[in-house]
Amino acid sequence: MDLMQILTIAVVILFFAILVLAFIYWQMSVKSKNEKSTKESNGESKSSQASTTSTQGGYTKLSVFDFMEFDKIEDNMIVQNNGTRYLMGIECEGINYDLMSEMEKVSVEQGFIQFLNTLRHPIQIYTQTRTINIGSSIENYNKKINDIKDELERRKNQYNKMLQAGGYDRRDLEEVRLEIARQQNLLDYGQDIVANIENMSLNKNVLRKHYYIIIPYYASELGSNFLDEEEKKNMIFSELYTRAQSITRTLFACSMKCRVMDSNDLAQLLYVAYNRDESETYGIDKALRAGYGELYSTAPDVLDKKMEAINKTVEEKALELARQKVDEVKSERQKIVEKKEQNFDQLVQELAELIVKENKDYVGKDVAKEAVKRIKKENTKEEEVESDVKKEKKTTRTRRTRENA
Repeated sequence: MDLMQILTIAVVILFFAILVLAFIYWQMSVKSKNEKSTKESNGESKSSQASTTSTQGGYTKLSVFDFMEFDKIEDNMIVQNNGTRYLMGIECEGINYDLMSEMEKVSVEQGFIQFLNTLRHPIQIYTQTRTINIGSSIENYNKKINDIKDELERRKNQYNKMLQAGGYDRRDLEEVRLEIARQQNLLDYGQDIVANIENMSLNKNVLRKHYYIIIPYYASELGSNFLDEEEKKNMIFSELYTRAQSITRTLFACSMKCRVMDSNDLAQLLYVAYNRDESETYGIDKALRAGYGELYSTAPDVLDKKMEAINKTVEEKALELARQKVDEVKSERQKIVEKKEQNFDQLVQELAELIVKENKDYVGKDVAKEAVKRIKKENTKEEEVESDVKKEKKTTRTRRTRENA
């Protein structure tokens, strides 16, 4: 085969390879166009279903979920884009870096570098500024003040009854009077605190920053495994929770306290994000009590469910093990008691021999020797009596058997 033939074969093979690649590219482009048109048609149908036209104003009302960037909250996760994207949040407490010493600052910086180096997936750092609702704190203070007032009135009535009845010791009256004075001072102090807080917060907004780390996960990362919805959610939750725990541990080196947010925390986060003005006076707790929970979907905390199941199993196993060991100890002690009851006479005689032998110097060797001999003789007699009793019982049992036969 000469050089021209080799070149001809190579050109033919290259030509067929180009044809195959062109065909594959054409198929992929057609498929992508079909998928794009399908998505657009689905989006148009969804928006057409969600939107309604007002006859009076001539404008279109869209569904609230068309501009909210989430579908629901489920198992401590925010579900987005019809279940194709999931989010889990971590709430972090801020640290005062400026008040730290140089060694502490270096430690925090090294911990943050370690945190950045250990990241293997994208994250988002989100800061939310909230107005602290002092009204709820003042309300709690007022409840405690009312309790103190009730206790003070009760003490005063008790003191007056003791004075009217008479016959009480002066020390008892003094104790009650001192308790009344203590409750009065506590009441005055609480009222001063409430008044100062109200004056300080007058026409002022007390703000507080909340720091969050948002971890995304795409359902496409699971691959093409044939999983049902429940298995899919469990795997996504496990992966997100593992990532969240890893971030929490690395941030602990920076002296930061972090925790994984549950469904209620995520609902609070989204409620404040979409209702900044109303959240200052009308929090999510009041919204839930008013029946507005249909704006989002929450599920019971999956960690609480798992912990409850684990605690129940541990409690059952612990009770079973404790009952088993108590029964074993009881049976062992019962056996010891029965054995001692059977050998009661023998134990008495052995102890009597030991007492005589230990005191032979006081009672005399001859006396002790004779006493030991008689104790042994007594033991032999008792054994013979027991043997005779056993023989007699056996004979009686044999005779009754013969008579019945």
